[in-house]
Amino acid sequence: MATFTRTLLFAAELVEEDGAHILLDEDVPCGTIQSIPVSKGMVDKLPVYLSALVAKLNPPSQGCR
Repeated sequence: MATFTRTLLFAAELVEEDGAHILLDEDVPCGTIQSIPVSKGMVDKLPVYLSALVAKLNPPSQGCR
């Protein structure tokens, strides 16, 4: 059985603080965190962006022809 090691490189959290949305972006190896304000409109569109990213990274297989 094959074994592998996972190393966390980046982590992101979207939080709401006093009605404002903030993206916390952590560069784990460097130990740095960026705090980025995000508009409500962008938060509402996030599921669409994530779906597009997943589709681009994992294209459907072609199957048999």
